[in-house]
Amino acid sequence: MNLNTEAEKKNTYDAIVVGTGISGGIAAKELTEKGLKTLVLERGRDVKHPDYPTATKDLWQLENANKPTQEDLRKQGVQNRTGYTTNQDTKHWFVNDLEHPYTEKEGTRFDWMRGYHVGGRSIMWGRQSYRLSPMDFEANAKDGIAVDWPVRYDEIAPWYDYVEQYVGVSGQNEGLAQLPDGKFLPPMELNCVELELKKTLKEKFDRAFTIGRTAHATAPLAHMPWRGTCQFRNLCARGCPYGGYYSSNSGGLISAEKTGNMTLRANSVVTEIIYDEQKGKATGVKVLDGVTGEQMEFYANVIFLCASTMGSAFIMLNSISNRFPNGFGNDSGELGHNIMDHQLGVGAGGMVEGFEDQYYFGRRANGFYIPRYRNVGKDKRDYLRGFGYQGGGSRQGWGSLVAEMAIGEDLKKMASTPGRWTIGMMGFGEILPDHANRVSINKDKKDIHGLPTLLFETNLKENELKMRVDMKNDAVEMLEAADVKNIHSYDNVTGIGLGIHEMGTARMGKDPKTSVLNKWNQVHACKNVFVTDGSFMTSAGCQNPSLTYMAFTARAADFAVSEMKKGNL
Repeated sequence: MNLNTEAEKKNTYDAIVVGTGISGGIAAKELTEKGLKTLVLERGRDVKHPDYPTATKDLWQLENANKPTQEDLRKQGVQNRTGYTTNQDTKHWFVNDLEHPYTEKEGTRFDWMRGYHVGGRSIMWGRQSYRLSPMDFEANAKDGIAVDWPVRYDEIAPWYDYVEQYVGVSGQNEGLAQLPDGKFLPPMELNCVELELKKTLKEKFDRAFTIGRTAHATAPLAHMPWRGTCQFRNLCARGCPYGGYYSSNSGGLISAEKTGNMTLRANSVVTEIIYDEQKGKATGVKVLDGVTGEQMEFYANVIFLCASTMGSAFIMLNSISNRFPNGFGNDSGELGHNIMDHQLGVGAGGMVEGFEDQYYFGRRANGFYIPRYRNVGKDKRDYLRGFGYQGGGSRQGWGSLVAEMAIGEDLKKMASTPGRWTIGMMGFGEILPDHANRVSINKDKKDIHGLPTLLFETNLKENELKMRVDMKNDAVEMLEAADVKNIHSYDNVTGIGLGIHEMGTARMGKDPKTSVLNKWNQVHACKNVFVTDGSFMTSAGCQNPSLTYMAFTARAADFAVSEMKKGNL
């Protein structure tokens, strides 16, 4: 008996999916439902729905009043750059920066927020779900920036329909060219002060204003009966035991498991793609067991990289062969370049007078959305592209009473009176693809597994900084027009990455000389490897990108299976 042959047979599947986040969950679902025996590899620990350790805890049940300890900050100093990820209720979803370090080139900054566990960041994602528009897919060609998308909106629109209906996206159709309509569940409600701002923006600026489109089940989902509807608890980042919002854990991975075709292996760090030069194709992946340190190989006819924009970039850059001496599929020299995100940390807020007799139901895990209006139609600015706003109106809570000196009847009266209305908005601006914003392998710094790490070199450029001026001033102007009081504006310039929407390290394009992937998310130079996380994005738009990742993943899986049946892979 040839033991190596037997071992290879045991470790051979039809397909391998690397990563279990928002893209990996969809890839696993689509490939297994189409009949492929699929190995799903996750570098972190296993997490099964609905086992989320802090999901039902009240504030007083969390240590340190839910604040990070000094030890937490020592271990998760980078993760804490958001200001909220290292709290006691969510810190377990984010990595230990000492075990998983990276390097920022002197004078640059990149904020890399990560979670290594089954489900990845689909557990703690923002859930806002918007389509790119025809304008976004044509922007690079029109502006002469980077390379043209090889796909137009009409080609991907049916796949947006498909994933919206699968994951369950609530929202309101508005008939806007810059924010295409979709297949939505019932929208959540705007409250009274938000409706007043909407009225003002329409009357004084002719700008659109809508409730956020979010991946929350506002009605039962017949195709996923194990998920409940949103309970309006607004504790989503902890993980939702009701399945009220979509995650890989509550959605795609369960659908995949039900087919009987999925093998899920946690603690499996993929280090390289195995490339067979004689066959001219990838045959599998090399894996390091994150617990035992054992090294092993798994094989398949088709490989989907869904390891996140930087995770997939690392695997490809670390996959060196005679054919690919500069990284897997890197004939163009663009692998690891063109890093994008959405710039944020700029906006305004204030107090709203009146409406004291009105309140709202529950803790709505959503806000309002103001779609892009700059450089749309006849509007022209001294920068390219634009931004949208996300925000919300609410009444102040009772926390302020802690500092009050009232007692007895006065305290009871204060505690039974809701606080004043406030409203605020923050911009999400497009970052242009730029070859200079890049990531590369750093062999001098190793992680806990002894693997090389990543070196980032990214900065906001002139176009983004010009945009931020409008992002702040427009927010103030709109709130002033709505007679909001005590307006405060802010512009906290941050590094790229803090939007946690990293994109672009293996962009798709028409020409293999200038791009890594073709229009089907295939590596130009190796057709049985697909990359469907944020790596493939050719431009960023200003809309939250996860819905686009899911749509392209479903489309790529459908294409891959079709090509396999034809014998082309």
